[in-house]
Amino acid sequence: MLNDLSILRHPALLLLSLLLAHVSSAQTATANPKKFVPGEIWLDTQGKPINAHGGGMLHYGSTYYWYGENKAGVSWLPEANRKWDGYRVDVTGIHCYSSKDLYRWKDQGLVLKAVPEDPASDLHPSKVVERPKVAFNPLTRKFVLWMHIDTADYQTARAGVAVADVPTGPFRYLGSTKPEGADSRDQTFFVDDDGKAYRIYSSEWNKATYISLLSDDWLRHVGRYTRAFIGQGLEAQAVFKRHAKYYLIASECTGWDPNPMHAAMADSIWGPWHELGNPCTGPDANTTFGSQSTCVFQVSGKMDAYIIMADQWHKSNLADSRYVWLPIEFEAETPRLEWLGRWELRIFDWPHGDAVTRQ
Repeated sequence: MLNDLSILRHPALLLLSLLLAHVSSAQTATANPKKFVPGEIWLDTQGKPINAHGGGMLHYGSTYYWYGENKAGVSWLPEANRKWDGYRVDVTGIHCYSSKDLYRWKDQGLVLKAVPEDPASDLHPSKVVERPKVAFNPLTRKFVLWMHIDTADYQTARAGVAVADVPTGPFRYLGSTKPEGADSRDQTFFVDDDGKAYRIYSSEWNKATYISLLSDDWLRHVGRYTRAFIGQGLEAQAVFKRHAKYYLIASECTGWDPNPMHAAMADSIWGPWHELGNPCTGPDANTTFGSQSTCVFQVSGKMDAYIIMADQWHKSNLADSRYVWLPIEFEAETPRLEWLGRWELRIFDWPHGDAVTRQ
């Protein structure tokens, strides 16, 4: 058996020991296959950092699909965005990862790629492609992707849509629109129990949240919509349903900088919406633990198990932005979030024992 003294006497063994310690430390810090570690670098099954920001979750069959913005390259600040620190990276596409257990994520590549050869394309690297959300339409048997499309100065504000035959793409881009004749910025895509689909998005220069009904194929807006949270300035919307109640999560508009989360509840997707305040509790609650919401999804096979997905944006190095996933607790009908340094899906079981570490 090797002891500390024998290792010190053999330089090669010492070097090997240091290398193994470094690898072990790196793996612990960046990826634990059976734990969520908010704010750390998360690695895919090939050991590469997951690159799926501002994303959404699809559960189809027995597999989860995580779609997000592929942020690669240098972050830069257009002169037109200097007032609000509107850093950006060139568009490269929408990234997809798949998982059976929510811990291990396989890279499925870019399912919607940039179009560098056409400067007029919505998908040109000089444009903005954000907040991708995907759902499966059982009527058309198509996977539908909605996203925020814009120019680098965020003046165009359109909604883009694409379709695919399989969840891993490739998605075929169909074009963009100004829904309801208004601008469309941060957005999410919600499918109700009856199969009706809706887009929920920031409009009127972020001064109102629009809720728009989509056609049966989910590819266009039919003209029925409502305006909610007028004058509040919200973005990063996420919508989910629990026990016949509709919940909306959003953030304030402070560029890439974090701010307090907002929550609201309604008996109908059309409202009226009852505001619940900031669901975050404890230290850093006023900055949503340094993050911004992007999606809420229900864990398959577990009762009353909901996870919020959020991003910790690093505005001057967007490729290094991190992920914050946390379980949502409910006090009766009111959602609550607290910071957990490490946690497991066993937190949704009872008793969950050592499934959480709060630091």
